[in-house]
Amino acid sequence: KLILLPLVAANYIPGYSPTTYSSNEEINAYVDVVSSPFTQVPYSYHKLGFCQAPETFVKKRSASLGSKLQGGGITLTHYTFETKNIESCQNLCYKTLKKEEVYKIRNLIAQGYRAHFLIDSLPVIMRSLEFDYAVRGFPLGFKAEGEVWGGSGEEYFLYNHLRFVVRYHEDPSSFTGLRIVGFEVVPFSINHQHDESPSLPTVPVTSLKLKTCTSLNPAINDPSNFMKIPRGEDVGVIFTYDIDWVEDETTWANRWDIYLRNNPDDEIHIFAIVNSLMIILFLSGIVAMILLRTLHKEIAEYNELNTLEEAQEESGWKLVHADVFRPPRTLPMALSIFIGTGSQIGIALAMTLTLACLGFVTPTDKGQALTMVILLYVFSGSIAGYWSARCYKLFGGKDWKTNTIATATFFPGCLVALFLVLNVGLQTKKAATAVSFTTILAVFLLWVGVSTPLMFVGSYFGFRKEAISVPLKANHIARIIPEQSAVMHPVVIILVGGILPFGSVCIELFFIMSSLWLSQIYYVFGFLFIVVLILTLTCAEMSIVLTYFQLTNEDYRWWWRSFLGCASSGFYLFLYSIWYYKTKLDYQGFLSGAVYFTYNIIISMAFGFFTGAIGFFSSLIFTKKIYAALKVD
Repeated sequence: KLILLPLVAANYIPGYSPTTYSSNEEINAYVDVVSSPFTQVPYSYHKLGFCQAPETFVKKRSASLGSKLQGGGITLTHYTFETKNIESCQNLCYKTLKKEEVYKIRNLIAQGYRAHFLIDSLPVIMRSLEFDYAVRGFPLGFKAEGEVWGGSGEEYFLYNHLRFVVRYHEDPSSFTGLRIVGFEVVPFSINHQHDESPSLPTVPVTSLKLKTCTSLNPAINDPSNFMKIPRGEDVGVIFTYDIDWVEDETTWANRWDIYLRNNPDDEIHIFAIVNSLMIILFLSGIVAMILLRTLHKEIAEYNELNTLEEAQEESGWKLVHADVFRPPRTLPMALSIFIGTGSQIGIALAMTLTLACLGFVTPTDKGQALTMVILLYVFSGSIAGYWSARCYKLFGGKDWKTNTIATATFFPGCLVALFLVLNVGLQTKKAATAVSFTTILAVFLLWVGVSTPLMFVGSYFGFRKEAISVPLKANHIARIIPEQSAVMHPVVIILVGGILPFGSVCIELFFIMSSLWLSQIYYVFGFLFIVVLILTLTCAEMSIVLTYFQLTNEDYRWWWRSFLGCASSGFYLFLYSIWYYKTKLDYQGFLSGAVYFTYNIIISMAFGFFTGAIGFFSSLIFTKKIYAALKVD
């Protein structure tokens, strides 16, 4: 029931609890990074030349490790909302935008950048009741042709007046006070006129009496009086705002409905599960046929043979009983490292999804989710050390120190290398997602001070324990493997092995990608939990089927193929990310593409290690079971 909770309460976003405000209580407004759907290079709002908040305001809200790794950070703004206090045409500040700042803002407007304000953890939206749509954030400005604004040629205009609408709900029978259930904004571009004769920088902006809007004459978008920001000039801008409070019947539990309006319906997620279940039923039928009919019959017939001559007439998987558990000749340490890494990722994923289904993850706070994934992965280090050591010992390895160090450094090292290279590019662009040195140091300390010692502990117990027992010993002389058909070529087996595991998750993967790259909210963790369970079963059954076919063709080199067969699903995941980039995204610039593909390489690697480990352990259990049933002298 707990797992299915997000399914039956889909309009409730877990991880938040209601805050009740009293009359005339001040509420702070925050601002997140300025971002664009056409690029993966966001910027800090307060560093773009807009109103600079006082030092007491320009401070970040406490951020998690995941939020810091994602960059940016939520900061306080000038705007303070007093409950039910309606304000009209309030002066915020006067700012002279330098030529460089104008150039920067014009470029951001051209690339569709939007500012994202928050109040009571609710993102601001631009909403149209007429067309029943809503979009998060508001654009910094717009560009228009001369026929629109009454001039000549194309020009850029700045939104310098914001009309905020705060929707609230009151229910005296349930609680005292009000709860915020909506936060909307309508931006205006106004070249403000005033009566003051001194130059604006010497006049307190709060004392200015504007001609362009008053409490009795609300702001409007007048094309003949737009706030133009021409290229190559310093531009003086007066920033103003309105605040309106509107009572709403929407309850607090349903306040996220408007944000989820463009998200897919639950029926599509159910279709994804049905699609995955059909794959599972297909594979389960094949596995059942192999185990219940073919293997059972062949084992019985083999055990009834009376003479050596009769045994030699047998063919297929039974003939390789003396070689099936022969340790891999090619890079046994690398295989054990990959298996250990996949085990660690699998445990971290299982714990993350369990906690998410129990409501400990806030879907709208991706930084919190990333923090949880990182911490669970770090504290699962002993799992990687243990299983890497156990597999390496099974393969006959002796250099346990090198194996442990390599397990502790391989995958984290790849992540750090990719991330540092990407961070250099973000630093050169002064992007808000560029990570500070202290955050990198914190991650490094987690790796060196927590994950690595845990891996050594796990490795110690793994090597201390008896080697994984196998029912048959390998002969000193390896059996000659018959020539294989093209269908049984290792490359074919590996590529085929990843198709169905990837197919079992591809529909749900679309929603996850939309959450990561199109700013949609993914909150149906119950569905995801079921899909991951189906993925696990699919990998296990696919690996068993391919290993059986391989052994039937008297090819006993199944160790690496059982891992790589399912791990190739990570390769298909990366191909899918290329398709998604080409068809669903419209990113501009090399750095945006670099950000996208760097993170998708990391995700594909983790997915491949996870599925590969499942495939390996499934084939190991399968081969131990079937060969333990043989009566071999």
